[in-house]
Amino acid sequence: MKITDVQAFHLRGDIEALPDSSMEALLVKISTDAGIVGWGEADGSRAINKAVIEAPFSSPVVSGLRHLLLGEDPMNVTRLWKKMYDSTIYSGREGAVIHAMAGIDLALWDIKGKALQVPVHQLLGGCFRSRIPAYASTLFEITPGKNADLARKIVDDGYTAMKMGWQSFGRGPLADDIRTIEAIRHAAGDATGIAVDAGFAWTPKEAMRRAQAFEPYNLMWIEEPLVPDDLVGYERLSNFVPTEIAAGEEDASVNGFVRLMNAGIDYIQIDLTKTGLTMAMQVAAIANQRGLKCINHNFSNHINTAASLHFLAAIPNAFILEYGYNPAEIARTLILNPIVVNDGYVDVPMEPGLGVEPDLSVVERFLVRG
Repeated sequence: MKITDVQAFHLRGDIEALPDSSMEALLVKISTDAGIVGWGEADGSRAINKAVIEAPFSSPVVSGLRHLLLGEDPMNVTRLWKKMYDSTIYSGREGAVIHAMAGIDLALWDIKGKALQVPVHQLLGGCFRSRIPAYASTLFEITPGKNADLARKIVDDGYTAMKMGWQSFGRGPLADDIRTIEAIRHAAGDATGIAVDAGFAWTPKEAMRRAQAFEPYNLMWIEEPLVPDDLVGYERLSNFVPTEIAAGEEDASVNGFVRLMNAGIDYIQIDLTKTGLTMAMQVAAIANQRGLKCINHNFSNHINTAASLHFLAAIPNAFILEYGYNPAEIARTLILNPIVVNDGYVDVPMEPGLGVEPDLSVVERFLVRG
């Protein structure tokens, strides 16, 4: 089997009206001479991801990814990852090039699973679990009362855990954040897991103050309280507060995740559309050796959700799935067979490949042309 084409589809809704990452998508389609097609997704700057894939050959260490893959056997997923990495080493190594590679990597695993008629998690070593608890991931509302209403709705929809993030949270007085978390906890009940995403709003000392103030509300974790590169700050914070700290969604290299582990992060957060499965499995193995849990990051569409499920099913150190609770239109409509939450759990896909397929009419509707 040989790769005959690699295509990147940039989808974009009215992002000016709703500045939400789920209003955009970069889909990767890999076609083969056997008629098997694989789909992946890349996150980050989708326009840059597309350019990385479509760029022509420039030199042995600066090349577009499509050029590198044409004529190759898609079953050689790990070898193709190394080929892409080595052939973009001047322009890549972290960031946008790796994001584009991640989308290709997911599509390659999708092809391999379809060719062998097995779900991707079987190719990764098999299942530790066939269903995974999901938490509802959404943005904060404006007032404590509206956040309480949202928390009640999430619980009524069957979730046993939730995470709210960004918006005005963490960017005003501490008393405002306490009122917000208190309202959410009261509405959700003591048995519901609650996490918050601070959107790297704080300095280390401010994060320490706020984490201490939030301790009575028994948070599952505080996510991204500091800017990603403040490793010294993360080490100080992790050593100071009992609440678990999660970070990693901006990272796209094994070294980057190891730096976070060394800084004392409790939950290593991996976005499959930024790392691909090939790298994610390496990171998860290192985390497991250190007794650390892995969680996924997912605020895009159900290609990411499916890839995350295969990943979390195939590693021993996973425990929960991030599930976009109220995404924008592209993410809601893109997949023909969207993944659903039932009674707070999601079943791991058992179909060949990733187990999801895009609706081509939605791709056509939101496609950025030119």
